[in-house]
Amino acid sequence: MSGRFNEMRLKYEPLLRKVFHLYWRFARGMTLGVRAVVLDPDNRVFLVKHSYVLGWHLPGGGVEVGETFTEALRRELKEEGEIELAGEALLHGIFLNNHVSPRDHVAVYIVRQFSQERLPEPNHEIIECGFFEPAELPEGTTQGTRTRIAEVLEGRPRVATWR
Repeated sequence: MSGRFNEMRLKYEPLLRKVFHLYWRFARGMTLGVRAVVLDPDNRVFLVKHSYVLGWHLPGGGVEVGETFTEALRRELKEEGEIELAGEALLHGIFLNNHVSPRDHVAVYIVRQFSQERLPEPNHEIIECGFFEPAELPEGTTQGTRTRIAEVLEGRPRVATWR
């Protein structure tokens, strides 16, 4: 990824985030999202790095109109990680994502049963992804992501908001 692109992303990310959420505010009364703490047999966690927002995140995205949380989770895991659920995902909790919008809520699932034949190639949305040791998360892993991982793997108390 070019340095120029990263500079532009840093400069315009806050504006883009506001524009998207302004649109979603009128298009949808409340925004709902899903994310997953995907753990391999060694308890390494799967993270993604998007082209349009800074940092490393749990895979996931928006729940579309007429879509269940589980359907959205399956779709997002496939799109962002070539991950297919092989069992039931366990709901970890629903969190207010108030640093994005006071109308945004995210359902977080724990996924241990899955298949992934290969990592996806970088594309216009996901520029990097992979499994990481919880004690060695990549630089730039967001605080919300770190908090959810600590809740799941270390048994820390759940925090109701994303941060």
